[in-house]
Amino acid sequence: MKIKNAFMLTLTAFIWGTAFVAQSMGMDYLEPITFNGVRSLIGGAALIPCIWLLGKWKENQKEDVSVNRKDLVTGGVLCGLLLFGASSLQQMGIQYTTAGKAGFITAFYIVIVPVLGIFLKKKTGWKVWMAVVLAVVGLYFLCMTESFHMSKGDLLIFLCALIFSVHILVIDHFAPKVDGVKMACIQFFVCGIVSLPFMFLLEKPSLGGMLEGWFPLLYAGVLSCGVAYTLQIIGQKNMNPAIASLLLSLESCFSVLAGWAVLGERLSARESIGCVLMFAAIILAQLPERRQSGEKKQACEISG
Repeated sequence: MKIKNAFMLTLTAFIWGTAFVAQSMGMDYLEPITFNGVRSLIGGAALIPCIWLLGKWKENQKEDVSVNRKDLVTGGVLCGLLLFGASSLQQMGIQYTTAGKAGFITAFYIVIVPVLGIFLKKKTGWKVWMAVVLAVVGLYFLCMTESFHMSKGDLLIFLCALIFSVHILVIDHFAPKVDGVKMACIQFFVCGIVSLPFMFLLEKPSLGGMLEGWFPLLYAGVLSCGVAYTLQIIGQKNMNPAIASLLLSLESCFSVLAGWAVLGERLSARESIGCVLMFAAIILAQLPERRQSGEKKQACEISG
């Protein structure tokens, strides 16, 4: 695994984890679909100047700027639709279940991704499967505080995790073929536009609420959407999606740590064990590809 890719995905998880406070604040001003829709549009708009600047830089560096428009549009639209479905189900499900269960079930995509990957002929080594088990146990210690049973909310969150798993695999398919930032931009505009009819049919969006909640909207839109999802798309290039999902699942760890560091929430022994197990899973998942990279490097040096 490339260190740069791993760093990007870890930073993505960090932003998503620390953005939890902003998203919670946003619920005080706006309803779930409205908040998700508006922040997605902000995220897409925030990427437009980035695309222009990156384009100029590539021209100066004389890099290939040709675009496969069909794959770009197809990937962006599919990712946007999946993002809308997953985030909407998550917000709806949280209304009927506890935060502990929602966090655990959402992160279950780290199990679903390698299982779905089998049907797509993705290679997943035994160390990754061991890491998956460690991560699941870690997430249980980190997030679960109540007895586990499947309620209406739990089912909605599980469907959210399933869609996020497909989202990761779709990104894995299209990311090596297209410009990641452009695909992220299309993804957010699609998610935001699809949200509009549901906002007005199911909720009561107000300009006053958006103005009052400007800070959480901008934080979640620019950082959590604009920056983090772009880092996810770029970071997933040429990476095993099972390992990518494990790195992204660190979001749960960072959310707990952010609550402790910023809000003064105490980290219990149980939560600490969960964080340790999660980081152990990440390290274990990286070992196979690091060894392969090392072997390739040695082969290049020998052939040189």
